[in-house]
Amino acid sequence: MAVDASSTCRSGGSHGNMAPMGLVFVDCEAYGGCPALGALTEIGAVTYPDRRTFHGILVPARPRKDNPAIPEPAGPPFDGADVFRRFDVWLKENTPGRPVMVSDNPAFDFQWVNDGFLRYLGQNPFGHSARRLSDFYAGLRGDFRETQGWKRLRVTPHDHNPVNDAMGNLEAFERMLRGER
Repeated sequence: MAVDASSTCRSGGSHGNMAPMGLVFVDCEAYGGCPALGALTEIGAVTYPDRRTFHGILVPARPRKDNPAIPEPAGPPFDGADVFRRFDVWLKENTPGRPVMVSDNPAFDFQWVNDGFLRYLGQNPFGHSARRLSDFYAGLRGDFRETQGWKRLRVTPHDHNPVNDAMGNLEAFERMLRGER
């Protein structure tokens, strides 16, 4: 069964007005486990449904030899304030209304995005929450434990380039909306 793929959400309480929803699939690459102990190296974002992309590099990095999923610095950091200002402008130009962050792991990704926006701009355009793609999939499956099977629906390989990873997650989301499980 397909899910309604319109990018709208209810707002306005009992009025039932339909307002646009700006879904933004976000992926972060970072080392150190959390902002207090490490650094965000890259941010990738892709808008749904039009697939506009943003790529912000904060620290040039390369995959760690012992664990390629973790980046290690390969050069001096760039201006984080500039990267987050550009991300903020991009969000305003490419999403209707308030952007809604979607991630395969918002417990990880959101902490870096939130820290960067608050540190450099004093506010986070995503607010205080994000949506977890795995929970959406579990809901569609009707089983709270079914959180990983959706990953086979990615088309773009998950290669730890944050734009590619966000794109793959968006592609999986689209396939779920079309009824694939």
